[in-house]
Amino acid sequence: MGQRIEMPRYVKIAVDVAVRIHKGDLQEGVKLRGRSILASEYNVSPETIRKAMKILDDTGVVEVNKGSGVIVKSKEKALDFINGFKDKETIGMIRSNIKSLLQQRKEVERQINELNQKIIDYSYRFKNADLIDPVEIEIPEYSNIIDKSVGECRFWHNTGATILGIKRDDKVNISPGPYWEFKAKDILLVVGDEGVLERIKKYFNDIE
Repeated sequence: MGQRIEMPRYVKIAVDVAVRIHKGDLQEGVKLRGRSILASEYNVSPETIRKAMKILDDTGVVEVNKGSGVIVKSKEKALDFINGFKDKETIGMIRSNIKSLLQQRKEVERQINELNQKIIDYSYRFKNADLIDPVEIEIPEYSNIIDKSVGECRFWHNTGATILGIKRDDKVNISPGPYWEFKAKDILLVVGDEGVLERIKKYFNDIE
């Protein structure tokens, strides 16, 4: 669940005053109480009230005059302001949620890569102890999967093998994503059941 965006105090006051105007608690043409009285009512500074009234003045909800103070101008504009504010708040919350989800995804991907790296490390360390038995298989030059992506080939669906890493140019690329493109001589490091090696070899030739 996304975190709710915290609004500045003067914005909250502007929304509250607009709601009161829309509900009819504050009638059009009525002069609002002075800044100091409003500040006391909302328990904020006069400057905070000034900022709140400036927002409402800019949107046509009230009219701020130095000589006559703040006059309620439009109930209709008050409703427009409330609805517009809700839309902006919703967009802000969506953006906040997206940012939070992206951060979570980044952390999950980091943990997956870390675990895969551990699997690879343990695989080599205990390869002769029958604890984990990864399979290394090189993509032949004649294979039809060359220049195709992992996702395009649906590698797991067609072979039952999970790719832990791909060796290329003496470098192991951990957890290649669906857009990784296979190249000739790539060495796949995979895990699967007893028949996985034969299925992969057959798949190298069968894929169209």
